[in-house]
Amino acid sequence: MGALTDLAGLLRCPVPHHAGEAALAPDGDGRTLGCPDGHRFDLARQGHVNLLSRPAGANADTAEMVAARERFLAGGHYAPLTRALGDVLADLPEDALLLESGAGTAHHLRGVLGAGPRRGLALDVSVAAVRRAARADPRIGAVVADSWEPWPVRTGCLDAVLAVFAPRNPAETARVLRPGGVLVVATPEPGHLRELRESSSLLGIEEGKVERLREQLGAGFDEEEVDVVDHLLHLDPTQARDLVLMGPNGHHLSPVELAGLWPEGASTRVSVRVARYRVRPPTRSRG
Repeated sequence: MGALTDLAGLLRCPVPHHAGEAALAPDGDGRTLGCPDGHRFDLARQGHVNLLSRPAGANADTAEMVAARERFLAGGHYAPLTRALGDVLADLPEDALLLESGAGTAHHLRGVLGAGPRRGLALDVSVAAVRRAARADPRIGAVVADSWEPWPVRTGCLDAVLAVFAPRNPAETARVLRPGGVLVVATPEPGHLRELRESSSLLGIEEGKVERLREQLGAGFDEEEVDVVDHLLHLDPTQARDLVLMGPNGHHLSPVELAGLWPEGASTRVSVRVARYRVRPPTRSRG
């Protein structure tokens, strides 16, 4: 639980109607986080804290999906993506504070922390995912929170935010970043996993994703750098099924459907756009 107690100063109480931001701090017993108004949140024995004000919805990844993600990523299949994320964040201070929204198991967040004193928060709506994220690295604090809702994070305290195949919340991202902070977004290109999609009934990739992303971020961010990670994967049957199960398709495919896919394994192309955006300074009103 050391990471969360060390990083508690980055968190704010999720209970609404405080006068200003109510910072969270560890209680003397080290088992809870509390705000000055008396709201208390238990630290789970797995090392995370749940700051969601309601039960997780149907969009939360299941334990089976999270286990598949951990197995697949541990195989190094997305290592080029993690390296690309690290490259676009290489110029951050060595003691930078980062957050990954929709972090899952915090695999990519751990990768971009490097070997130095950087630290990070992993936010995800799935309790199963956050339990894994809490064990990913002693420098990561794991928090159950919904990326679509106001984040339980203090204003202007972070150097960077990551969103890897995850929802973006531009308003909250701009709020929590320090002046000059950056957002890094990884989104699938049209050809991403095309071979798997064409050989099954997997969800497609929406057209116009880049245009919508730029429209989302245009009011508050400037695009600085874009890279495309592109490489071929050769997967055995279990790896191919884990790759599908760990993403949105895991909510839609039954175990029977999944078990019947790619009995001989499959080859498929990874194609991911990695873009970096810098938060724009707020406009000063005249007068």
